[in-house]
Amino acid sequence: QVLVNITGTKWDPVKNMKFKGIKYIAAAHTYMNPHGVPSAGDWALERFGAIFLEGTEGISVESCEIERVDGNGIMLSGYNRNTTIQNSDLAFIGGTAIALWGRTNETEGDNHPQAGVDGTDGNSPRFTTVRGCSIREVGLYEKQSSFFMQAKTAQSTIDGNVFFNGPRAGINFNDGFGGGDVIAHNLVFSTCRESGDHGPFNSWDRQPFLTTIRTGKPSMIMAWRHIHHNFLIDNYSPQENVDNDDGSGWFKTHDNFMVYGSTGMKNDFGGHDNWHYRNVYAYVGYAFGVITKQLPGHEDYFFQNKVVSTKEGLGVLNCNKPGKTVVYGNEYFTKDGKIQECMMDLRDWQAKGNDKGSNVSEHPADDEIISWAKATLGF
Repeated sequence: QVLVNITGTKWDPVKNMKFKGIKYIAAAHTYMNPHGVPSAGDWALERFGAIFLEGTEGISVESCEIERVDGNGIMLSGYNRNTTIQNSDLAFIGGTAIALWGRTNETEGDNHPQAGVDGTDGNSPRFTTVRGCSIREVGLYEKQSSFFMQAKTAQSTIDGNVFFNGPRAGINFNDGFGGGDVIAHNLVFSTCRESGDHGPFNSWDRQPFLTTIRTGKPSMIMAWRHIHHNFLIDNYSPQENVDNDDGSGWFKTHDNFMVYGSTGMKNDFGGHDNWHYRNVYAYVGYAFGVITKQLPGHEDYFFQNKVVSTKEGLGVLNCNKPGKTVVYGNEYFTKDGKIQECMMDLRDWQAKGNDKGSNVSEHPADDEIISWAKATLGF
């Protein structure tokens, strides 16, 4: 079940070990091992991995192969700092390829699990980098699994990877712990092949956590997360390329090329502070799915995007103050060059002072959409 175990403590961490050019295979399954609830997302998880890290600083896994392990590939548990996983290939994984699961100041009773909110002691993975990896064929046995998953974790960088072929969300953030994460320059497709929800990315934020990451002082408000310059294809479910679910907030999703999906920007069940800008949505159903009321100063923003829509309306958004969705400067494209926003023709809605600077045209040719993709992603 565990091929490499590196365990120290926060006070006496294992430091600066490098694993390079090694192939790891044939770890046993862990799906019948004891599971816990990482945080208030949908997941249950076991603290096991073919490579298991806890209480470490500066560990590097480079140019390695992890193949046909029947549990999780790599598990970062509790305190870990500046872990780097790069230029490695993970394939045919029974559970999740890379899982990060921190610890908070937890208590347990008869009617509640270990789910404490105080993360100020820093007993969690921070400054993890996953770069230049290919990950495919995951979740062979555990279907609530991903290429990358984090819970009670902050300030991760997922950059320049290729992820495909999984049963559920490709990248999953189980909570809003701390923030400061970056997802950039990745190609993610063929996710949710065995479920009907999510897409390449999913987040939840149903439970507050106290950290010092946003300002250096204890706060329940996390630092902004950025999702940018990714090529995302929602070709199985399809729901959203970026699914900000159940209370998610403090996301800036920008400069991405996203293909298919039922909705461009989504927010629901108390979600807020979700910004989408300078994205290209190719053959998406609706531009918006803002299915929640929002407070003034915490509205969603949608601006300077290109939306090639397969529908006749832009979708659901907050059309009235307070908490009105901020929308402006977009280019919309439909089959007949007409679209509705807030139950009105776009031009009539704009005549009332809304969605300034946006326009609608007929569908462009595929070659033009591809040219937008190249410009957005820097090809």
